[in-house]
Amino acid sequence: MVEILRTPDALAAFRASHGTARRLAMVPTMGFLHEGHVSLLRGARRLVPSEHGTVLLTIFVNPTQFADNEDLGVYPRDEAGDLAKAEACGVDVAFCPTDPALLYPSRQTWVDVEGLSTGLCGGSRPRHFRGVCTIVAKLWGLARPDVAVFGEKDFQQLAILRRMHADLFLCGEIVSMPIVRGPDGLAMSSRNSKLSVQARAQALSIPALLAEVRRRFSEGQRTSAQLLDDATRQLQPGVVDYVEMVDAQDLSRVQTVVAPTLVAVAARFGGVRLIDNTVLRP
Repeated sequence: MVEILRTPDALAAFRASHGTARRLAMVPTMGFLHEGHVSLLRGARRLVPSEHGTVLLTIFVNPTQFADNEDLGVYPRDEAGDLAKAEACGVDVAFCPTDPALLYPSRQTWVDVEGLSTGLCGGSRPRHFRGVCTIVAKLWGLARPDVAVFGEKDFQQLAILRRMHADLFLCGEIVSMPIVRGPDGLAMSSRNSKLSVQARAQALSIPALLAEVRRRFSEGQRTSAQLLDDATRQLQPGVVDYVEMVDAQDLSRVQTVVAPTLVAVAARFGGVRLIDNTVLRP
């Protein structure tokens, strides 16, 4: 059975009793687990086998990373289903706090990674990554993991958390896991459950666009003008937030691929915002 912790004090007490002989792997999520999350949990279990370590899943729908006009109130939740999936993956402990437990009303401290947060998703969601970093920093302080596992679908988030981890001299390390896709090629996301049949079919234009970019790259095309030509039209009838080509390290815009380069997409289909990416490696 998965041990369930509900309060920050309970998580801190668990970590204090855990000791240092066994490694601790943490997988932070907002719940409603899908196969992408399952791959992270399985990856964490491989990193810290049960005889040598503990896998900690955190489930917290973080209100501070949602804007006022976003879908916090209807964000999908299924704690019982999440815990069943976690147990099947060999998770040892789940931290499932309530909002007041992790976000007391008098909070005055935020963690904000400035430069990496301004572009891509940060352009239309200006407070989003501040909310993400603040909660992940709190989880890190409570759990003090030897390793934390994140997915590469949220590539900008991963880059920001790596920068936060380095800048704040946090313990342990960050390990990333590749994007998991459905049989139709759509990247796994908790928000996929909100897509209508028609919207999901339209959303397949995202992986199709990325496949086309990779094809052009394999044929020798290297400039953004060549690789992203007609990209917005290819995503119609979706409402495009951005299609950009940026350096995979510092997320600065690039015109020509000369180093590992991220091609990132964000678009809405049926009102549901989806993100996806691919990395081009010359």
